[in-house]
Amino acid sequence: MRRNEQLARVFHDLKLMEREGSGYDKLYEVLLSQGRPLPELREGPDRVEVTVRRRVVKPEVIDFLTKADQTFQLTQRERITLGLLAQHDSLTAHDLVAYLELGHAEALAPWMGHLQERGLVKQVGRTRATRYYVDPNLLRRMDFSQPTTLSRIEPHRLEALIIEDLRRYPGSAIGDVHNRIGEEINRRRIKRALDGLVMAGAVHYEGEKRGRRYWISE
Repeated sequence: MRRNEQLARVFHDLKLMEREGSGYDKLYEVLLSQGRPLPELREGPDRVEVTVRRRVVKPEVIDFLTKADQTFQLTQRERITLGLLAQHDSLTAHDLVAYLELGHAEALAPWMGHLQERGLVKQVGRTRATRYYVDPNLLRRMDFSQPTTLSRIEPHRLEALIIEDLRRYPGSAIGDVHNRIGEEINRRRIKRALDGLVMAGAVHYEGEKRGRRYWISE
């Protein structure tokens, strides 16, 4: 399975994390921010196997999470919870507890954080029947009342935006990608991200200099 540079860094981080669970939290965050399914874990007698799917479940989730984070400066736990809910029509409290491996519903509070207060997540029902969801209209519009900026976007989010942009517009020049993703991002960052994706085998190009065009590697 071909993995991009960011995922390689994440797996490296897994080995370095001292606090149990920290590395997996980062892995969850990266995959969900790229609109991809959660990793599949299988425990053997002497090893744990992690399967990472390349398929993007909902492309619109990438833009939504990026803009939501840039607007509200979400915590890691809020990003993970919002990513899970954005990929599903709705999830019960029981579902979220299972996905996050928390053990009980009372532990959900720090994972929900301020998502409901900011209008990013809505709730219906009570107690065991409580369901959480992201308003589909908000997911489509990405209509935030506060200004957003992508100038400080994290590398793995930028890579995910570039990959999704090229999926929609194959054969694009770097200038086209830059204009569509956001001109507030330094062009050199776009170029570095593209170079990294090419080195990782996720993207390939044809032509040189101004005539260079990029495609997703399938």
